[in-house]
Amino acid sequence: MMWGNVEERVIDLDNERQVNMIREFLAAFDLSYTAQVDYTMGLFKDGTLVATGSLSGEVLRNIAIDESLQGEGYTAAVVSHLIGEASRRGIFHYFIFTKPATAHLFSALGFTEVGRAEPFAVLLESGIGSIDTYCREMANAAKGLPHGKRACLVVNCNPFTLGHKAVIAKAAAENDAVIVLVVSEEGSVFPFPIRLQLVQAGLSEFNNILVLPGGKYIVSAATFPGYFTRGSETVTAQTSLDAMIFAKKIAPALGITSRYVGDEPYCLVTRAYNEALSEILPQHGIVVNMMERLAIEGEPVSASRVRKLISENKWDEIRKLVPESTYNYLKSADAAPIIDKVIHNKARH
Repeated sequence: MMWGNVEERVIDLDNERQVNMIREFLAAFDLSYTAQVDYTMGLFKDGTLVATGSLSGEVLRNIAIDESLQGEGYTAAVVSHLIGEASRRGIFHYFIFTKPATAHLFSALGFTEVGRAEPFAVLLESGIGSIDTYCREMANAAKGLPHGKRACLVVNCNPFTLGHKAVIAKAAAENDAVIVLVVSEEGSVFPFPIRLQLVQAGLSEFNNILVLPGGKYIVSAATFPGYFTRGSETVTAQTSLDAMIFAKKIAPALGITSRYVGDEPYCLVTRAYNEALSEILPQHGIVVNMMERLAIEGEPVSASRVRKLISENKWDEIRKLVPESTYNYLKSADAAPIIDKVIHNKARH
């Protein structure tokens, strides 16, 4: 599409030359181009690339405009193009993850701020749905929980282990009610519906625990892309942003006064996330309780260890590390395709 002497082009993501052109353009803005995008476009003025933007699910990312042309409507053109493409894909809610210095550009285009972590990053959104709607829905789901002290845990559980259960059980014993939010993002070997099912089954004996999907505002591609993609934003930016959104939006809506986490000796990103929670949440009146990882026979219990044992076909060892409900699922015919993936997948999460 042409307007004036500016041409909109869709970038062929399989064309190395075109992708390298985008990568080199973004480098000037301290942005790195990753393969974790679904769609990329560019604006070309007199044949020269002057603006670009990409789409990754609901996230509009890597938006950059030649500095000499900023303020001339190019940002609006890129965002409009990407929103149009998202709509064609059936997506009607959009996130933008950007730096604080450029957040006002997107606010002027109708985006609303979800949260910010100075001086690192700001998350904004537009379209159908909002963080406020999400918080109201979560609060309504938690209405049946006992009144009093309320704690929260955010878990991935790939799969659910006795280590996860130990931390949650401690929270349940020390609080009147506990909300467990299961990461919804599909970045794990075990699909989200299965992870949610295993957490619910493994905690079925507790009457003061509510297990809910984490949704798009908890450790998601929008709030925490590095958890799965190791994208251009720093770990500090992402962990801080996710912690701030939880502290300022989600925790007040749910009446949460404490958050429980297990210590993390293996994953650097998860460890950094725990550090961000420990720094930010207490500033907002939320206590962070760090629990030492459960050890069985002298070795810490972890989902990654369970997956390793699955790949080694050591089922007697696995049985010691997971609840009976998890073990029964792993041995079922339904789990066979996932077991095959575990054997061939080395991902941490």
